Amino acid sequence: MSTTQSVTVHLLGDMAFRAITGTGHEVVMDAAPEAGGTDTGARPMELLLVGLGGCTGMDVISMLRKMRQDVTDYKIHVSGERSTDHPKVFTSVHVEHVVRGRALHMESVKRAVELSATRYCSAAAMLGRVARIDETYRVIDDQSGREQAGMLAVAA
Repeated sequence: MSTTQSVTVHLLGDMAFRAITGTGHEVVMDAAPEAGGTDTGARPMELLLVGLGGCTGMDVISMLRKMRQDVTDYKIHVSGERSTDHPKVFTSVHVEHVVRGRALHMESVKRAVELSATRYCSAAAMLGRVARIDETYRVIDDQSGREQAGMLAVAA
């Protein structure tokens, strides 16, 4: 069985739009001045990256909490390269998970990132059909300051 989600997007003026989600949340979008906008909101393509960051972030933090990892801070940096030709889709995306905490297990972080990237994150599954998504992670120990980094193997 499928589920349906909806949004309503309304023109505010110039190139600015307000989106209202089915759950009642609002997002303002706008174009850059050179494209007729006034830069009052996020770009629609930026919001795709926001969706990916939020989707994977919710997966990973949920799994780390279930694994009883003592996470004190978590950031996801997402960047994307776009084609120069229209429709200017993302051709590659890089996701960096930065997890800070006390006595974190590197394997637990790796497993949570991997499960999100390969199984749970709907946004990654959709974007991954048109763009290569690279996932890296850094684990920082609050007490020692020690930092470890890793990367998921990218399927060919």
